[in-house]
Amino acid sequence: MKFDHLKLTGFKSFVDPTELDISGGLTGVVGPNGCGKSNLVEALRWVMGETSAKQMRGGEMDDVIFNGASTRPARNVAEVILSVDNTDWKAPAGLNDAEHLSVARRIERTKGSNYRVNGRDVRSRDVQLLFADAGTGARSAGIVNQGRVGSLINAKPSDRRILLEEAANIRGLHTRRHEAELRLKAAETNLERLEDILSSVNDQLRGLLKQAKQAKRYRTINDQIRKSESILFYKRWLESAEKKAQALESMAEADKKVREATQSSARCSRQRVEVAEKLPLLRQKEVETAAALQRLNIELNELNNELERLEGAKTAASQRLDQIGQDIKREQTLASEAKLTVNSLSKEQLELNESIENVSINEEAIAREVSVLNDQTQKLENQFSEVTEKIASNQANIASLEGQINQTGEKKSRLESEIHNIKEQLAGLESKSKQDGILNDLKLNLEKAEAIAKGATRKLEGLEQARAGQAGDVEEKHLERREFVTKIVSLEAEANSLKILLADKEQDDQKPVLDQIQVEKGYEKALASALGDDLTAPLENEEQNVFKRYWSRILPKKTGPGLPAGAEPLANFVKAPAELAAVLRQVGVVDKEDIAEKLRGSLMHGQILTTKNGGLWRWDGFVVQGEVSNQSSVRLTQMARLREVLDELTNLNKAKEEVDLICENNDRKLKELDFESQAARNEYKDAFEALDKARKNFGDAQQLELEFNNQKDRLTEMKNQLIADLNETQKLKAVASDELNTRETNDTLNAESTKLRQELFNSREKLVEARGRLQNIVTQAADRQKRLSAIHEELKAWMDRIQHAEIRMKDLNIRKDIEISELERLENRPSEVKSHRTKLEETKIVAEVARKNAADELAVAETELSVADKLSREADQKLSIEREERVRCEAIVEQVNLSQSALTDRIREKLQCLPDEILEKASLDIDIETAGIEETEARIERLNRERERIGPVNLRAEMEVEELEEKILEMENERDDLNGAIERLRRAISSLNKEGRSRLLQAFDNVNNHFQDLFIRLFGGGSAHLKLIEADDPLDAGIEIMASPPGKKLQTMSLLSGGEQALTALALIFSAFLTNPAPICVLDEVDAPLDDSNVDRFCSTLRDISNSTNTRFLIITHHRLTMARMDRLFGVTMAEQGVSQLVSVNLEGAERLRESA
Repeated sequence: MKFDHLKLTGFKSFVDPTELDISGGLTGVVGPNGCGKSNLVEALRWVMGETSAKQMRGGEMDDVIFNGASTRPARNVAEVILSVDNTDWKAPAGLNDAEHLSVARRIERTKGSNYRVNGRDVRSRDVQLLFADAGTGARSAGIVNQGRVGSLINAKPSDRRILLEEAANIRGLHTRRHEAELRLKAAETNLERLEDILSSVNDQLRGLLKQAKQAKRYRTINDQIRKSESILFYKRWLESAEKKAQALESMAEADKKVREATQSSARCSRQRVEVAEKLPLLRQKEVETAAALQRLNIELNELNNELERLEGAKTAASQRLDQIGQDIKREQTLASEAKLTVNSLSKEQLELNESIENVSINEEAIAREVSVLNDQTQKLENQFSEVTEKIASNQANIASLEGQINQTGEKKSRLESEIHNIKEQLAGLESKSKQDGILNDLKLNLEKAEAIAKGATRKLEGLEQARAGQAGDVEEKHLERREFVTKIVSLEAEANSLKILLADKEQDDQKPVLDQIQVEKGYEKALASALGDDLTAPLENEEQNVFKRYWSRILPKKTGPGLPAGAEPLANFVKAPAELAAVLRQVGVVDKEDIAEKLRGSLMHGQILTTKNGGLWRWDGFVVQGEVSNQSSVRLTQMARLREVLDELTNLNKAKEEVDLICENNDRKLKELDFESQAARNEYKDAFEALDKARKNFGDAQQLELEFNNQKDRLTEMKNQLIADLNETQKLKAVASDELNTRETNDTLNAESTKLRQELFNSREKLVEARGRLQNIVTQAADRQKRLSAIHEELKAWMDRIQHAEIRMKDLNIRKDIEISELERLENRPSEVKSHRTKLEETKIVAEVARKNAADELAVAETELSVADKLSREADQKLSIEREERVRCEAIVEQVNLSQSALTDRIREKLQCLPDEILEKASLDIDIETAGIEETEARIERLNRERERIGPVNLRAEMEVEELEEKILEMENERDDLNGAIERLRRAISSLNKEGRSRLLQAFDNVNNHFQDLFIRLFGGGSAHLKLIEADDPLDAGIEIMASPPGKKLQTMSLLSGGEQALTALALIFSAFLTNPAPICVLDEVDAPLDDSNVDRFCSTLRDISNSTNTRFLIITHHRLTMARMDRLFGVTMAEQGVSQLVSVNLEGAERLRESA
């Protein structure tokens, strides 16, 4: 068998499909640390059947699936395929059907893994045996991973024996011996169980014999009870027949009385109807006469009301007529006044028109006069302005020069005084400049305050960060505690509900055995299906047993027969009281229904097969297919759930207590941090207050110094400016004095100005007068025009008022005529109304007499009807009483019939016959006439007590005795078969041990010879050998390694140096290969502790072994010399973080290309 290549997909860091070629010779795998080289070795071990996640450097087997990287999502499936060359046809029989085998192992997250060979599903056991027979495997000595050499060096001698077993190729023998030992142990266990069952069955047989005797006595008493019950039922039947006859007679008498009462009631009803038929006519007549009288009263009232209304209407009409007359007079007065006003306004309008024409002529003449005066005045104003300007200019110049001379003198004196003051101020500032040391002190205080504030800030920030982190932890733990509380409350509610559902509702301490049973999860339905309602029975009470059904504490001495192969006893999955042990051992559990169907024919007497979903196959042929749910299965499921909930509650409460403690500590730490933070905040506040104060003092000092310098510069500048101004002032004063002396006088200009002022005054007076007269004329014309407009509006309004008055007068005259006509009508109407009222009063007297007569007739008829009603009610009441009596009799008859029917049903149920057939069916010899009911009941009660004293009786005891005897015979035959199987297994184990010792000793000699040769080759001299120690039996012995490197004495390997120990261990590993060459040898960085010379000898040895044994080597290395000696190299890279890739270089092909070039 040879390994060809290995293909990985989604395995650990190899997310992409990757194929590793394992050809003949030496194959090297190189790459940096952490790139995934060792994952290739683990993939090889995993596909060969490794079952330990710890050996795969993981917590669980799902960890071999690619778990994602920064650029790749996680995978849910991993698969490794190993191609094997089987041209030598040495694979196990079940897999030896092809020249090439493709062994694949695939795992899905949370679903486990499965194996396939050439696409066919196989067991992991089959894959392990495949590689074990080839001398390799997941934990073969030929797979030397990192640290394996060191572990071999430090291993105990007994642990090194695995190398010898690999060389002897007896690992398969060990496996087969282990299987044989397991079968031997199972057979011995079955034999012990069979002996226990035989003992139990014999005890059961003795008990059944006693039960058969009790069953016979039970049947005798049962027959006597049946006869007594037949007599009792017959007597009761006769008694009920007599009661029925009496009830029928009473019912017939009641029927007769009901008929008589019915006839009497009918007569009274007819009389009442005759009287009642007259009443509607009399009532109608009385109503009509009353209605006629009422109508007459209403008409009279209406006439009286109309007379009153006529008087009121007449008065109102007179008042309206007077009011209309007054309105007409008022309108006439208003119309005459309006006409007078219109005439006056027309006259005024004519006068205003004439005056407006005269004003227009005067306005034109005055306007021309104003224009002439305005031109004359404007000319004089221009001349006066010119002269005035000349005088003013001359006077202004003189005044300016005189003022300038005075100002320059004053300014000179002022400037000299200011210069003197500035010199004094500068002298004072010079004396203050010597106090600069205070500013330096303030600056130092400011720097110190800043340092303190920064320290307080850092401290506060650190505490705030710590507090924020602690607050986060507190919140997280409190949230976790709330989650725990929520879960606990939910589980407690569920537990309380389950406890209520599981509460025992039976009386007399009858606690079902079901409550004392613990079932593994998933097997509740199997137990409930097998035992059913028997689980509701209690255990036997040792003090006093008052139960009719219970589980006896008397246990069988022998166990029953063993279950068929493939069925697991239900007792392995159920913890129950000892009383149930026997029956649980006879109940087998299988995985599938088809298995149960196959094993059903192998069931012994009393055995049952069941499945997890509740299917049932009993020894007597009874079968329940599919899932069955009953009260016991539900109760078992509820009990299992209650135990789970209580366990989970316990764990949650413990976890909550831990979280509570953590929360308490976190709260305390948070409070401490709050206190420290508050203190730090106070320090921070004080530090920054001091800093603000220092900054203010330093700023004030800087401001004062700045103001001092500014004031000094300003005073110096002012001093210089004042000196320059003083010089300029002196120059200006001299120039003004010279110009004033040369200026002329203003007398001529003043005389001319006086003359022009007088002429201008006179002209202005004339102009103002003319303008006044013109303005008066214009104002009067405007007022007259406004008055004309107002008169026009007033004339229009008065004309409208005159027209409205005329229209109003016409309306009032029309209304006056209407009111006069209405008043005449109202004066004639009262006489007509009084005449009509007299006629109505006469008619009313006649109507009152007619109404009185009708009322009297109605009263007489109603009295007759009342008497008839009373008689009818009395007759109906008597009829009701008689009917109630008849109903009571009918109920008695019905009750008797029901009693007879119930008695008949009970007779049919108890005796399976009709009441008339009781005597014949029971074959009674007792005198029916003399045997009373009470005497018969007493006899039945006495017989029942006697039967109860017998206790529970097995009526099938005789049949079960026969069946049990057959079962005992079968079990004795089965015991003989088990004894024969145990003897054969012991002989087979002895044979395997003998063959193993022989192979092991032969392999030890071969390994020792190879070890001596390889030691000399690897060390370049020296000597070494192996020896068996610690036990005489080679199968239990350990291996001690004695070595003598060149120049050193012979000693154990533990006394050698590190490099020598590594070479010695490699020599031992290679010796095992030479003895039993494996298809593949994997060396993971075993050359790491070797120097260059030893690496060269190591590689030469590998080459020789490969050539001589055809073993294919897969070597992971970092050493340059080892890389150079490889036939092909594969490089493992990790271009993406967490994702490995494989690249290959064929060194032999490269050498051939180089030689051909």
